[in-house]
Amino acid sequence: MSKAFEATELGGKHLANRIVMAPMTRSRAYGEGNSPTDLMAEYYAQRAGAGLIVTEGTQPSAIGQGYPDTPGIHSAAQIAGWRKVTDAVHAEGGVIYLQLMHTGRVGHPTLMGRTPVGPSAVRAAGQVYTHAGPQDFVTPRELTDDEIRDTIADFADAARNAVEAGFDGVELHGANGYLIHQFLAPNSNVRRDAWGGGPEGRIRFAVETARAVADAIGADRTGFRLSPGNSYNDIDESDRTDLDATYGALVDALAPLNLAYLHQMEVPGVRDLTLRLRKAWPTAFVLNPASGAEPTGPDALALIEDGTADLVAYGALFLANPDLPTRLARGGPYNTPDTSKSFGGDHTGYTDYPSLG
Repeated sequence: MSKAFEATELGGKHLANRIVMAPMTRSRAYGEGNSPTDLMAEYYAQRAGAGLIVTEGTQPSAIGQGYPDTPGIHSAAQIAGWRKVTDAVHAEGGVIYLQLMHTGRVGHPTLMGRTPVGPSAVRAAGQVYTHAGPQDFVTPRELTDDEIRDTIADFADAARNAVEAGFDGVELHGANGYLIHQFLAPNSNVRRDAWGGGPEGRIRFAVETARAVADAIGADRTGFRLSPGNSYNDIDESDRTDLDATYGALVDALAPLNLAYLHQMEVPGVRDLTLRLRKAWPTAFVLNPASGAEPTGPDALALIEDGTADLVAYGALFLANPDLPTRLARGGPYNTPDTSKSFGGDHTGYTDYPSLG
């Protein structure tokens, strides 16, 4: 049997296999104050056959919301809504982590009722979807030193709320051009104080946030996601020397915390850096491998066999195949995702994908 289908341990939790459901925003948190619904509980429970589920990005505070109908974890109603999700997943034998995602400068005043915040007052090129349709990104308000520390505290409080809601752990979203990534990148962080400048300053927010969360709920319940070189949301990490220095320093600083895992969303052209980060990381290494225009496919399981990763994360294929580990073990067949139903809507394109048998 392929190693991918063998049980393993992660952060003290028993995983049935080494296949991870990657976080995917679905914008269906229609409950009170952006709280999860029974439909969301059904969606995640259907996919409990994953060794590990990482939820959609969830805002640790109201100002951290960047898209319509995404869930939070900063109110009593949200905690109660997420408890339905974790109970449903655990009833099916699954393990589930909550991804904490503060979108930073990626957002719009029409959504949050205030100007988005970021490491620097640098507007991202592009647009964001709102209930009123696509809107240009706005110039964020630069966080003060005190506000940065308050934001770190928000992450720690949100992690405690996640544990109260029954999650097995949390994943910090340091990828895809959101707040933590904005601090890491030289084009979105142009500060000249202790939170910016060279790589050592730019990694500080990520490291201090990870440390605060680990202190709050335990390092063995804390994961960290990164995506070196990812240009999503107008991030520019094209200087390869700076990229290598920044992420080398970040992983070196995070490693002593002994977090549950490091989760890399890989972009094309950085496999050499991926291997260096994997070698430097002391605990489980999860890889969402670069796959070009196609979704991550069955061939990615070879990365577990050859030791490139301990676990492999699947996104789009898990969206359309709730029983993905079973399908991978049998060699398919695979449902095709309806991408027109990716964000918002009802159960169609969400919980109505068939399982085998």
